[in-house]
Amino acid sequence: MGNVDKLRIGEFTILPGEQRKIELLVAKLYTDADVSLPVHIIRAKKPGPIMFISAAVHGDELNGIEIIRRLISQKNFKLSHGTVIAVPMVNVYGVVNQSRYMPDRRDLNRCFPGSAKGSLAGRVAHIFLNEIVKHCDYGIDLHTGAIHRSNLPQIRANMKDEETKKLAEVFGVPVILNANLVDGSLRDAAVKHETRVLLYEAGEALRFDEFSIRAGMKGILNVLKHLGMMRKPSGKKRITEPFIANGSQWVRANASGIVHNKVNLGDRVIESQILAEIGSPYGEIFDVVIASKAGILIGKQNIPLVQEGEAMFHIAYFSENDED
Repeated sequence: MGNVDKLRIGEFTILPGEQRKIELLVAKLYTDADVSLPVHIIRAKKPGPIMFISAAVHGDELNGIEIIRRLISQKNFKLSHGTVIAVPMVNVYGVVNQSRYMPDRRDLNRCFPGSAKGSLAGRVAHIFLNEIVKHCDYGIDLHTGAIHRSNLPQIRANMKDEETKKLAEVFGVPVILNANLVDGSLRDAAVKHETRVLLYEAGEALRFDEFSIRAGMKGILNVLKHLGMMRKPSGKKRITEPFIANGSQWVRANASGIVHNKVNLGDRVIESQILAEIGSPYGEIFDVVIASKAGILIGKQNIPLVQEGEAMFHIAYFSENDED
């Protein structure tokens, strides 16, 4: 897939050494106005790998949009080899409406590979897969937690593939979660096109989180340098050894009430540790939420009100015997 001379995306041809912003027509609104996918292509003069960087597959997950904006606007963001295809808003409809979903209420990340004559979500998935992903050797897909939930910066990837595993480690975030492919997801469709993909999760929907944005930018640069697409600085760089999780699990509320958290994102927890108290407005404690296993807290609900059965804490586990 890499080392192409003339890269053709839609009706546009991008040559080596060229940097160009294009718009891929997706569909029309009721008003007959066009809705297009914004794509920014940066090509080095020298051949090398082709990588896509995508954000806002879920339209309310905004950190990735800012990560891409900052990356491509940096004066020193120059490729020595290969091509970067940046797509800051895959689900343009969702961004406009501040919604996770497409207007047809479908989750775009469950609609791949899509269809040229399918639902609106299916058509967007088809265009993105065939006009962007099929050209690429690698991809980094940027996500956040859902609305009112925060994620610790983490990479989700197929750690059974040695090259993908190395890229995940090079990215340089605290936790890597060995994540199985989900039917209909972008990662699932990309692998079938022999494109290795890292999924970056960090922060909360509809919010910019500065720490998550900087960690994402740094991680992408680390991967580009590792692949030889950007020049590495002189001297050996020390990379912090990440925790590689074999599985994860949400801990749910065992009562309804007001939440008093005892832990924060990134904390190591032990089995049976108290994660939160659930009580009444008058100070009575109804119950406590405890960790079922030892691990690291990689996600949490932010609203201090909970109903019995709601997911509260996402814990990544590291024992060989732990399962999702």
